[in-house]
Amino acid sequence: MKHLILFSLIFMSFFSVALAKGTAEITFKETTHDFGSFPEDSTNLSCSFEFTNTGDGPLIIHQAIATCGCTIPKYPKEPIKPGESGIITVFYNSYGRPGHFYKSVTIRTNAKNDVTRLHIKGDMIPNEKSDKK
Repeated sequence: MKHLILFSLIFMSFFSVALAKGTAEITFKETTHDFGSFPEDSTNLSCSFEFTNTGDGPLIIHQAIATCGCTIPKYPKEPIKPGESGIITVFYNSYGRPGHFYKSVTIRTNAKNDVTRLHIKGDMIPNEKSDKK
């Protein structure tokens, strides 16, 4: 009987600790940024995606993965407490890539919805080349 009571107490304390940790939830103000049209000379662009941990547990961002090497995300490595905000900055190098682009960054977290996708898009207008001699 003592073993059953001891086991029950251990189980209940483990369960209450698990509940006390809570669940993180990541909420972004925007998930898409449109750079619009810009000249070819503007090769290094960046934008910021603000988010808040709207859950009741600490938010941990495990990864931020871009669809290609021209897009680089920077994200906070430390846990975000419930109610606090953070920023994910996305850098885009458009050098040699005229025309329309649409890139994704996949964010993996410990949140209730563990995967979120951020998007950047825009149109690079190529410089007119002069053939006059």
